[in-house]
Amino acid sequence: MRSTRLFIAMPVLVLAVLLSGCGKVAPPTPYKVDIEIWGLFDDSDAYNGPIAAFREMNKDHVGNISYRKMSEATYQEDIIRAFAEGKGPDIFLIRNAWLPKFESLIAPAPSYEFSEKEFRDAFADVVVRDFLVDGKIYSAPLSVDSLALYYNKDLFNAAGITSPPSTWEEFLLDVKSLNSIDAYGNIIQSGAALGTAKNINRSPDILLALASQRGATVTSKGASDALSLSDEPFKKALAFYSQFSSIGSEYYSWNDRQDYSIDAFYEGNLAMMVNYSWHIETLRRKNAKLNFAVAELPQFSGSQPSNYANYWSFVVAKNKVPPAVESNQKAPFPEGKYNEIRVHESWQFLHYLTFPHPKESFTLRNVLSGTSVEAPVKDDPAKLYVEKTKKPAARRDLIEEQKKDPWLAPFASGNLLAKSWRVGDVERAEGIIAEGIESLNRGENTVDTALAAMDAQIKSKK
Repeated sequence: MRSTRLFIAMPVLVLAVLLSGCGKVAPPTPYKVDIEIWGLFDDSDAYNGPIAAFREMNKDHVGNISYRKMSEATYQEDIIRAFAEGKGPDIFLIRNAWLPKFESLIAPAPSYEFSEKEFRDAFADVVVRDFLVDGKIYSAPLSVDSLALYYNKDLFNAAGITSPPSTWEEFLLDVKSLNSIDAYGNIIQSGAALGTAKNINRSPDILLALASQRGATVTSKGASDALSLSDEPFKKALAFYSQFSSIGSEYYSWNDRQDYSIDAFYEGNLAMMVNYSWHIETLRRKNAKLNFAVAELPQFSGSQPSNYANYWSFVVAKNKVPPAVESNQKAPFPEGKYNEIRVHESWQFLHYLTFPHPKESFTLRNVLSGTSVEAPVKDDPAKLYVEKTKKPAARRDLIEEQKKDPWLAPFASGNLLAKSWRVGDVERAEGIIAEGIESLNRGENTVDTALAAMDAQIKSKK
């Protein structure tokens, strides 16, 4: 009986020995693929270290890993054209709002690569909400960005204000103290850049953040979200936002004749603006002597704290035409297995790049044989990335570290509160919202009719 059990327990091993014709198990089928990454904003040196380390640990299965910095102006068109030709990248960045548009082109992470719990534990909630759909994980980011308050310390000092406002109620009082308007109604010094759209950087995002703080919620179906802009939270948000550009308001501080918000801030004529972290370096380049700081986005007293996220995250292409192999060379992968292998190795690289490795090791899997080996991890790639780029982190453990950084702390804290809106064609939606704000300023609409028009246009998708 014991010998029968032994035979049943080891059929795969016995079969392997018989097929090999010797006393050794046949090795797994070899393969090797190259990985091409398309990114934005970052130069290649932001990734050189992690790429070199991963290639070394996985040299049996990954050949060249190349990074290509693309132009933001033509990025969407470049991606769509490349995929139409079957020559797209293996890994590329998308905006968090783009998932509905690109879902059919990207491959979710293989279920064996990491679990849903690992994903939820690793990243800020907004990442999980954006990219975990019906049990499938579609993306993994290195950085998330949310809104914070930029303020001019010299103007605050001159007005006798010792600290930035933490609530919008305090913000209103500070605006009155910081404003300087002449006898003709000209704004000489502005307390805050709010109220208009086209001369305020990221004005639709600011309105969405205010609406979220007022209790706006999204309705999700798969990878898409729906918002009702005519609901009460948006009415409260737009009424609050528009008062800063209403000449009859006691908080009037901005109009469409003001310089672009970023320009006005670095020129020293604007006391406060709401914006993302990447403009810290913009302001330093524009005016190295500008005495400014950042604080957490103000909240409404008694309301649930909230923020708004706008960020980029890595995804893996679902299909790609295999590269041509010369007739005198052995194919680097088995016939018909190219995309399976390519998706596996691309996600394996993203797992290594973006997730924490608390045991200082990483499991490398052979997708064809199912075997795995443990490789040592010397440095945390995501930590190296955020330290080099000075960007707010997507990972919860790194967010905790960045809460001690005077410049990144407001954005790190904001990332834990951030909400989002996966609208697909987000650029079109932002244009509609901006035009709705402007129509209110021109007197063509009330708050209610402006929001109703925005809502109808966005839902029409024409």
